[in-house]
Amino acid sequence: MVKQERAARTRESLVLAAAEVFAEEGFAAASIAAISERAGVTSGAVQFHFDGKPALARAVEARAARRLRRIAEEEGEPERSGAPLRVLVESTYALLELLAGDVVVRAGFALGADAGHRSRVDLRGQCGLWAEGLMVAAERAGLLAEGVSPKDATRVVVASTVGLRGLRAVEPEWTARQALSRIWTVILPGIALDETAAPAGEEPAAGELPEQETD
Repeated sequence: MVKQERAARTRESLVLAAAEVFAEEGFAAASIAAISERAGVTSGAVQFHFDGKPALARAVEARAARRLRRIAEEEGEPERSGAPLRVLVESTYALLELLAGDVVVRAGFALGADAGHRSRVDLRGQCGLWAEGLMVAAERAGLLAEGVSPKDATRVVVASTVGLRGLRAVEPEWTARQALSRIWTVILPGIALDETAAPAGEEPAAGELPEQETD
């Protein structure tokens, strides 16, 4: 039992170390040596627990996917939501908070967009499915503006929010909350029949989000 617990702790430390290195250096530049040094173990220990760098990347992505699913679970199923657009807005704040504070999630998204890694997990696609479910629920509830397609609206929302970290390089003085609030101020009037159903500038109950880290 002690050996199993020690092995589990080592695996977790390796996944976290790998996420940090992947987020900082990208998949191709990351090395087993750098990951093992970050985790405080030998390269041999890495190879014992994971069959090479691709296996480590898959482990990072799997954990990131599980953490994203928690947002959906906490918010509830889209079809059961009485205020789908408000849930969508608050979910994007929750996602941004996750990206700002969780290196595993950041690395998961980075790996999915990395040409040097063949990803098996589509985190962006997961966000899209969740957002589209809420858009469809909003359409059924008569909350979308006339002529707005749930699928088209989803593409705009996902492209604007999931890619928000890159905006910090262009507008470094913006905090995550400010940027997301401005984006929703532009998007909501175009997709919502009544944008007051999900006010763009209103923060979720958890309070102000931390500023994004610079890579």
